[in-house]
Amino acid sequence: QVQLMESGGGSVQTGGSLRLSCAASGYTGGKYCMGWFRQTPGKEREALASIDTYGKIYYRDSVKGRFTISQDSAKNTLYLQMNSLKPEDTAVYYCAAESAFPECIKMQTQVILGASASATDFSYWGQGTQVTVSS
Repeated sequence: QVQLMESGGGSVQTGGSLRLSCAASGYTGGKYCMGWFRQTPGKEREALASIDTYGKIYYRDSVKGRFTISQDSAKNTLYLQMNSLKPEDTAVYYCAAESAFPECIKMQTQVILGASASATDFSYWGQGTQVTVSS
């Protein structure tokens, strides 16, 4: 059973930076994809960025050039470097992981189209970490 745990959230001012981490445990190998999502009260989870086993990366338009997704396979950790933060980036940020190919295509499509995900779309989710950007 894969478990994900996010960390690195906090409060910053407009223009600041944060790096989120998502530590994965229980991973037994094989192809996968992972992604970052964020959610504000009353809304679904926005798909922000995704990366797969082959290193293919996709970004939502609104975060391109500001956010960078990366992974350290040796540490089983996913990262999201967030620069030039804006108040509208305030949200709870989640990481997700998936091993099934159709669901990985769904994740990538959601990111590319700027769509949202439901909590049942992917097999594994972290508990979330709060990011607050003040003006």
